[in-house]
Amino acid sequence: MRIAVLADTHDRCPSGLVEHWREADEIWHLGDVCAPETLWEIEQLGRPVHVVRGNCDDHPAWPSALELERAGLRFYLTHISPPHAPKGIHAVLHGHTHVPRHEVIAGVRWLNPGSLTRPRGGAASYAWLEVVTGQPLRWSQVRV
Repeated sequence: MRIAVLADTHDRCPSGLVEHWREADEIWHLGDVCAPETLWEIEQLGRPVHVVRGNCDDHPAWPSALELERAGLRFYLTHISPPHAPKGIHAVLHGHTHVPRHEVIAGVRWLNPGSLTRPRGGAASYAWLEVVTGQPLRWSQVRV
Protein backbone atom coordinates (compact mmCIF):
# COMPACT_ATOMS: atom_id res chain seq x y z
CA MET A 1 0.00 0.00 0.00
CA ARG A 2 1.29 3.44 -0.97
CA ILE A 3 0.03 6.43 1.00
CA ALA A 4 0.60 10.11 0.16
CA VAL A 5 1.08 12.03 3.42
CA LEU A 6 0.71 15.80 3.55
CA ALA A 7 0.20 18.51 6.14
CA ASP A 8 -0.11 22.22 6.61
CA THR A 9 -1.56 23.18 3.24
CA HIS A 10 -3.16 26.34 4.72
CA ASP A 11 -5.90 26.95 2.12
CA ARG A 12 -3.95 25.96 -0.97
CA CYS A 13 -2.23 23.15 -2.78
CA PRO A 14 0.49 23.97 -5.32
CA SER A 15 -0.78 23.78 -8.88
CA GLY A 16 -0.36 20.42 -10.60
CA LEU A 17 0.78 18.63 -7.45
CA VAL A 18 -2.42 16.65 -6.91
CA GLU A 19 -1.70 14.70 -10.10
CA HIS A 20 1.39 13.21 -8.37
CA TRP A 21 -0.91 11.51 -5.85
CA ARG A 22 -2.95 9.67 -8.49
CA GLU A 23 -0.87 6.54 -7.79
CA ALA A 24 -1.65 6.65 -4.05
CA ASP A 25 -3.88 4.01 -2.50
CA GLU A 26 -4.83 6.51 0.23
CA ILE A 27 -4.09 10.11 1.14
CA TRP A 28 -3.53 11.20 4.74
CA HIS A 29 -3.65 14.92 5.63
CA LEU A 30 -2.20 15.77 9.04
CA GLY A 31 -4.06 19.01 9.62
CA ASP A 32 -4.13 22.72 8.92
CA VAL A 33 -6.14 22.28 5.75
CA CYS A 34 -8.02 25.44 6.80
CA ALA A 35 -10.82 25.72 4.21
CA PRO A 36 -12.36 22.28 3.48
CA GLU A 37 -12.63 23.26 -0.21
CA THR A 38 -8.84 22.93 -0.35
CA LEU A 39 -9.37 19.15 -0.41
CA TRP A 40 -11.79 19.18 -3.35
CA GLU A 41 -9.21 18.44 -6.06
CA ILE A 42 -7.59 15.75 -3.88
CA GLU A 43 -10.95 14.08 -3.25
CA GLN A 44 -11.60 13.98 -7.01
CA LEU A 45 -8.84 11.37 -7.31
CA GLY A 46 -11.31 8.89 -5.81
CA ARG A 47 -8.88 7.63 -3.16
CA PRO A 48 -9.73 7.39 0.54
CA VAL A 49 -8.72 10.68 2.19
CA HIS A 50 -8.17 10.72 5.96
CA VAL A 51 -7.88 14.14 7.62
CA VAL A 52 -7.13 15.17 11.19
CA ARG A 53 -8.00 18.61 12.50
CA GLY A 54 -5.14 21.07 12.94
CA ASN A 55 -4.94 24.14 15.16
CA CYS A 56 -6.05 26.30 12.17
CA ASP A 57 -9.00 24.04 11.28
CA ASP A 58 -12.60 24.33 12.42
CA HIS A 59 -14.23 21.43 10.59
CA PRO A 60 -16.34 19.41 13.07
CA ALA A 61 -16.14 16.17 11.05
CA TRP A 62 -12.35 15.98 11.29
CA PRO A 63 -11.07 14.26 14.45
CA SER A 64 -8.15 15.68 16.40
CA ALA A 65 -6.45 12.28 16.16
CA LEU A 66 -7.00 9.09 14.22
CA GLU A 67 -5.69 5.57 14.67
CA LEU A 68 -5.39 3.45 11.54
CA GLU A 69 -4.06 -0.04 10.97
CA ARG A 70 -2.46 -1.02 7.68
CA ALA A 71 -0.63 -4.29 6.92
CA GLY A 72 -0.51 -5.16 10.61
CA LEU A 73 1.04 -1.82 11.65
CA ARG A 74 -0.76 0.75 13.81
CA PHE A 75 -0.51 4.43 12.94
CA TYR A 76 -1.46 7.44 15.05
CA LEU A 77 -2.30 10.54 12.98
CA THR A 78 -2.51 13.93 14.66
CA HIS A 79 -1.57 17.52 13.94
CA ILE A 80 0.46 18.43 17.01
CA SER A 81 2.96 15.81 18.11
CA PRO A 82 1.99 14.19 21.43
CA PRO A 83 4.62 13.94 24.20
CA HIS A 84 4.51 10.13 24.01
CA ALA A 85 3.26 7.59 21.49
CA PRO A 86 0.00 5.88 22.44
CA LYS A 87 0.43 2.28 23.54
CA GLY A 88 0.70 -0.24 20.69
CA ILE A 89 1.41 2.36 18.00
CA HIS A 90 4.18 1.67 15.48
CA ALA A 91 4.34 5.18 13.97
CA VAL A 92 3.16 8.65 14.98
CA LEU A 93 2.50 10.97 12.04
CA HIS A 94 2.09 14.67 12.70
CA GLY A 95 2.32 18.08 11.09
CA HIS A 96 2.31 21.51 12.78
CA THR A 97 6.06 22.24 12.83
CA HIS A 98 6.34 22.64 9.03
CA VAL A 99 9.64 20.75 9.34
CA PRO A 100 10.12 17.20 7.99
CA ARG A 101 10.83 14.53 10.58
CA HIS A 102 11.86 10.90 10.41
CA GLU A 103 13.22 9.43 13.60
CA VAL A 104 12.78 6.42 15.84
CA ILE A 105 12.27 6.93 19.57
CA ALA A 106 11.80 3.91 21.85
CA GLY A 107 10.96 1.73 18.86
CA VAL A 108 8.28 4.08 17.48
CA ARG A 109 8.72 6.03 14.26
CA TRP A 110 7.92 9.76 14.41
CA LEU A 111 7.12 11.14 10.97
CA ASN A 112 6.29 14.60 9.63
CA PRO A 113 6.03 15.29 5.87
CA GLY A 114 6.81 19.01 6.29
CA SER A 115 4.59 21.68 4.76
CA LEU A 116 3.44 22.09 1.18
CA THR A 117 2.91 25.83 1.39
CA ARG A 118 4.87 27.29 4.32
CA PRO A 119 8.05 25.25 4.90
CA ARG A 120 10.43 26.21 7.68
CA GLY A 121 14.13 25.92 6.99
CA GLY A 122 13.85 24.07 3.70
CA ALA A 123 11.79 23.27 0.65
CA ALA A 124 8.06 22.60 0.55
CA SER A 125 7.42 18.87 0.86
CA TYR A 126 5.10 15.93 1.29
CA ALA A 127 5.93 12.25 1.82
CA TRP A 128 5.18 8.75 0.64
CA LEU A 129 4.53 6.01 3.18
CA GLU A 130 4.79 2.48 1.84
CA VAL A 131 3.36 -0.33 3.94
CA VAL A 132 3.66 -3.97 2.92
CA THR A 133 2.77 -6.91 5.16
CA GLY A 134 5.88 -8.48 6.64
CA GLN A 135 8.22 -5.69 5.55
CA PRO A 136 9.48 -2.60 7.37
CA LEU A 137 7.56 0.53 6.47
CA ARG A 138 9.22 2.91 4.04
CA TRP A 139 9.08 6.70 4.32
CA SER A 140 10.36 9.02 1.64
CA GLN A 141 10.12 12.78 1.63
CA VAL A 142 9.43 14.54 -1.68
CA ARG A 143 10.55 18.14 -2.08
CA VAL A 144 8.44 20.25 -4.40
